[in-house]
Amino acid sequence: MRSRGVLIPHYVRGDSIVHRTPLWLKFLLVAGCGLASFLIVDWLVSAAVLAAMCALFLLSGAGFRRLAHSVWLVTPILLVIGAFQWWQLGGPVAARIVLNVLVCVVAASVLTVTTPVQALLDGVVALSKPFKRFGADPERFALTIAIMLRSLPFIAGAFSDVRDSARARGLERNPRALVLPVFITTVAYARQTGDALAARGLGDAED
Repeated sequence: MRSRGVLIPHYVRGDSIVHRTPLWLKFLLVAGCGLASFLIVDWLVSAAVLAAMCALFLLSGAGFRRLAHSVWLVTPILLVIGAFQWWQLGGPVAARIVLNVLVCVVAASVLTVTTPVQALLDGVVALSKPFKRFGADPERFALTIAIMLRSLPFIAGAFSDVRDSARARGLERNPRALVLPVFITTVAYARQTGDALAARGLGDAED
């Protein structure tokens, strides 16, 4: 299975001020951008926030190419959403919605390119510990995030392989030829991951 880029870029080594920023501030930035996407009602403000997030990404030294790649991957979906919202609610509302989604994508990218995966998972565990009194399991939550981060490149690679195979057979416009093989491959991968976790006793409830 070929490795393909995914929506959220991987960690990039560096010593920028963004890399040195405490993890809790980065979490707060992502949460703030998510909240702002519901509160901002002016597309010009959304554009300004997006520009600030892009500047922060470039300040990290991750490069314009990674930023453009993250935005490019969501462009087809955003074009559909934007066209529909334009038709229903008008241009300014459509622009605001699309820009707010991009703000969240770039903010999440800033977090992942400047934070090693292990540090990110440790942060998730620390962030979840206050919820243990309500029955939450921080370690299991971090394990779920780790599996998700590991699975996304595999699924993206599976889709690319299936798409290339369908194109070679002249079936690139057949939804079944694209969706069904990816679905079967993904389910098989999930079962293999589950069996591997079970064999190691990971994810089981504590006695």
